[in-house]
Amino acid sequence: LILLFNYIVATSQNINPIQADRPDQTETPAIVPKGMFQLEAGFSYQKEDADHSSAALPSALWKYGVNDNFELRLITELENEHSEVSNYYGLRPILIGCKIKVCEENGMVPKTSFIGHMSIPNAASSEYKADFYAPEFRFTMQHTLSDKLSLGYNLGSEWDGFTAEPTFIYTLTTGYAINEKAGAYLEVFGFAPQKDTANHNIDGGVTYLINNNFMLDLSSGFGLTKNAPDYYAALGFSFRM
Repeated sequence: LILLFNYIVATSQNINPIQADRPDQTETPAIVPKGMFQLEAGFSYQKEDADHSSAALPSALWKYGVNDNFELRLITELENEHSEVSNYYGLRPILIGCKIKVCEENGMVPKTSFIGHMSIPNAASSEYKADFYAPEFRFTMQHTLSDKLSLGYNLGSEWDGFTAEPTFIYTLTTGYAINEKAGAYLEVFGFAPQKDTANHNIDGGVTYLINNNFMLDLSSGFGLTKNAPDYYAALGFSFRM
């Protein structure tokens, strides 16, 4: 671990600061640099309602930069769900996918990338296995408003692996650079099932760069509508090499 940390510190001097898809729900259009491996991991606790809670212990996004326009992605999540009548712990279906650069920022045109994943129904613990392969996708866009302020937003859809009905996704976030090391954000996001009422949420958090290749984060949020989760809190880290 000491050797790995020293390597990360040594190689961070000649490269732009890491950009991660966590901790907010809005994923960045940035691509992992060619030939680099990036891990984004975190622990979270979410209170759904008075009788139901869940925790990610942990969730992890594994990324590899193939070239300047394309990265490979793998998502794994160990989850514990607790309610008055049951308690489950295991691996949720693994997702494999990619991020593809669409265009760079140019005036009113935002920096844009496309993200697509496919969940593998049987690559999971027995309690979490799904019936079908389930895709999810989103377009992630970002505007630079000033040297310190940016605006990001995502639009997409996901499927749960049990029905053919999609859930539509939206996110909108503002990112602010407090200084060269620390950043903060405030975000609204929501999920709109095809045959159910949409839920809307708000969250915020902070990030801190240990060096250009290693970042810590802390975030929390709560539901704005009655059918949204009561609240959640998360902490995590991202590094690349």
